Amino acid sequence: MRIPFQLLMITLLLSTLAASVLSGLTGAVQISLGDAIESIMQSITSATAGQAANVNSETSLSTLVLFELRIPRIALALMVGCILAQCGAVLQGLFRNPLADPGIIGVSSGAAVGAIIAIVLLPANWKAWSVPVCAFAAGLSATLLVYTLARSARGTSVVILLLAGVAVSAFSGAAIGLLTYFADDNSLRELSVWQMGSLSKAKTEQLPLVFVCCLALIILFQKHINALNALLLGESEARHMGIDVERFKRNTIVLVAIGVGICVAYTGIIGFIGLVVPHVVRMLCGPNHRFLLPISAVMGGLLLILSDLLARTLIAPSELPIGLITALIGAPFFVSLLLRERKRWAL
Repeated sequence: MRIPFQLLMITLLLSTLAASVLSGLTGAVQISLGDAIESIMQSITSATAGQAANVNSETSLSTLVLFELRIPRIALALMVGCILAQCGAVLQGLFRNPLADPGIIGVSSGAAVGAIIAIVLLPANWKAWSVPVCAFAAGLSATLLVYTLARSARGTSVVILLLAGVAVSAFSGAAIGLLTYFADDNSLRELSVWQMGSLSKAKTEQLPLVFVCCLALIILFQKHINALNALLLGESEARHMGIDVERFKRNTIVLVAIGVGICVAYTGIIGFIGLVVPHVVRMLCGPNHRFLLPISAVMGGLLLILSDLLARTLIAPSELPIGLITALIGAPFFVSLLLRERKRWAL
């Protein structure tokens, strides 16, 4: 059943707003809606007057929790979900493969190697900046290696690209295992949390860069809508329509690598968002990328906000890695997708 684009978008936007409010109020420290509004107004008033809030008041505790912990997490979850879902939709269209997701081009595993190198080998007082920098650089390098291995004089083969991604991911897994073996006890816990994804280290200072990346990808992917729709017909048909397929592949893969690399650098590896969300959106509004990309962006943000809410509250005051929640949601869907594809090939 297809749902009109406007109705679906409005519903998702309202749901995202409601989920954001619920996530802001819920957690180890419960905040009422009235206290949240009062905290926001107090912060606005204090900022306007150039004064600090009264740290001894109960309202200031709500302000601290909201502005230092909850709001950065919600904003980061929204933007990371948006980026991952869009990148998944774009890669599935580019490869014409329903099983494609951002991790298939090696960026996630490569970023994991970079982050673990920073955690295990570099000084502890460097981790605040070395982990995201190394993760982003290694993720982008892994993607460029995958693309270089797949490229030939005749062009870039999608099959070879996918196989190269598998090979690079396997090598990255071996490197991760080796580094983990030599890690000390303090690093092991950080490694496990980072590999399963977490928003626990979200900070306000991270948001501008992620926001710029998210906005840039939305704009650039919208410019590629016609090319993505043409590729649904096949590469030869797209070439006949005047599209430089090789250049489009290269540019798209680089954009996806940058977006996913930034996400992984700040949140660790969060799987299944880029796989599940585009499929759900296709079932709701069809394969046209003009509708698929914006709806995927909003739904990805909504799903990650809800996943983070569950991660924080299921075993409160402790916290589950958000990657576990997305895996529990995505794995059954992935199995159902495999079964459906098996039936299609059997025909």
